[in-house]
Amino acid sequence: MVEISRRTVLKAASLVGVAVLPQSRAAAAPTSAGTQPILYLFLNSEEAAFVEAAVSRLIPDDDQWPGALKAGVPGYIDKQLAGAWGAGERLYRSGPWRPGTPSQGYQLPFTPAELFRTSLAAINKELAHATPFARMSSEQQDAYLTHLEKGGKDLGGVPSDVFFTHLWESTLEGFFSDPVYGGNRDMAAWRMIGFPGAYASYYDVVDRHGIKIDRAPTSIGEDPHGGIHINPGIPAREP
Repeated sequence: MVEISRRTVLKAASLVGVAVLPQSRAAAAPTSAGTQPILYLFLNSEEAAFVEAAVSRLIPDDDQWPGALKAGVPGYIDKQLAGAWGAGERLYRSGPWRPGTPSQGYQLPFTPAELFRTSLAAINKELAHATPFARMSSEQQDAYLTHLEKGGKDLGGVPSDVFFTHLWESTLEGFFSDPVYGGNRDMAAWRMIGFPGAYASYYDVVDRHGIKIDRAPTSIGEDPHGGIHINPGIPAREP
């Protein structure tokens, strides 16, 4: 049997999308160990519990790298839902609302914030007299998420596969995006795949070809050099 690393799977997933990633080592529900607390702006406690547990299964920890929860992905999703994307500021909102073909993309009247709130309310209502998602075993959580992904389940007017797609794509975005947006804590995902981040200048290596850029990644929110440094080797003067 050929073993495939999580790095390989996630690099492929960031391009084409995948279903739930099986990972028996991950905990059944998020724990506080090694996880920084998140101040939620949009999600209530029940919604946050589901999102934390779900992203923990979609991109779980492994022996070498943190998963989506420790990387702060729920915080990224929360901030997006509380902001312009969640409010649907760039969505067409005038209808008519009719089922579309797959090539037509998203066709529902819900903003992303409404879609998450409606779907999570339906899920939590369904599980109110059963085992809450966050307290299910890892196998039960994987089965439940797979059931959502397959579709055919109505979540208060939101098809379950549409909700799952939004959840999965938001999880990927939060895991791989720049940390200034709330996810990818400590740039763990970038370190995992070897992405150098948002260096503004490669002047020192522009004439060197076929080399590996092997240095710590940097966020767009930080200066990799700690300020402005004049290189005396560059024939230019300060204004």
